[in-house]
Amino acid sequence: MTQIANGVAGIDVAKDKVDGCIRSLGLRQTFPSTPHGHRQLLTLLRKHKVNKAVMEASGGYEREWAKVLRQAGIEVRIVDPKRVRNFALSAGRLAKNDTIDAEMIAWFAETFNDAPSQTYDAAREELAGLVKARKNLMDLKTRLQNQNEHVVPGLAQKAHSQVLKTLAAQIAKLEAAISAKVKATPEFAKRAEIIETVPGLAGTTSAILIAGAPELGKVSDEIAAALIGVAPYDDDSGKRRGERHIKGGRRWVRNGLFLPCLGAATQHNPVLKAYYERLTAKGKEPKVALIACMRKLIIILNTMIARGEKWNPKPPRVAVN
Repeated sequence: MTQIANGVAGIDVAKDKVDGCIRSLGLRQTFPSTPHGHRQLLTLLRKHKVNKAVMEASGGYEREWAKVLRQAGIEVRIVDPKRVRNFALSAGRLAKNDTIDAEMIAWFAETFNDAPSQTYDAAREELAGLVKARKNLMDLKTRLQNQNEHVVPGLAQKAHSQVLKTLAAQIAKLEAAISAKVKATPEFAKRAEIIETVPGLAGTTSAILIAGAPELGKVSDEIAAALIGVAPYDDDSGKRRGERHIKGGRRWVRNGLFLPCLGAATQHNPVLKAYYERLTAKGKEPKVALIACMRKLIIILNTMIARGEKWNPKPPRVAVN
């Protein structure tokens, strides 16, 4: 255990600095977010033969540090901050500051050392950045359009209209960049070709799945659904049987799939539409039925990508001798 622990460092990332901790050695040190700070951290990790660094997702501040460490040959694992905080609470650690956070990240990493790390892919990270930027602008556009309905005509409405026009132009540029990135990357293009054969799914949706769910086709159906956050979890205790709810997963991917799946389940995709109508006819709430359709869609896509097959709602029967 000591050998594993010595090879792991916990890193708490802030805007202007990071706090690093090699817990087994009692080492804690702060490094500025500068080239000099990068070199200092690398020197410390190399000195103590650390081969894995674990850090929380920190709104993007972790990316530069992760890049520096990976270029130096150190494995980087980026984890959900909620998991680390829940781990700390379960251990009775109620206090919270940057030094404590670095120690808790290191302890979490030691405890769950066998958890798989997602392979770093610079092209996928760039695509994810473009997809998320488009989503942010789309959200802003929707909010402004909703507000515009209640704005008194005049200067305010004119200002809203000009901003909406600019947003539309920038969204179009991002969509062009997303399309170009997918086409320029053979693996992405192959996946997009498969995904876009599904009735109701187009280029934007395939880019979300390529960027946000690279595991599709490589994991079980259960894991695929859990990654997106559309897997139902039990809520039972003794004789009580609670309602099943979805939990966790990659919210930005799930949110990006919501409207395309709604259109597919209610209009464009005969398989999902039949499934949706069957569930609602049994008394399922529309939103519950839609989440079930999303889960079914993810499972279908997981199988299609694994097999390298395009959409085929009625696969040919195979005779058994």
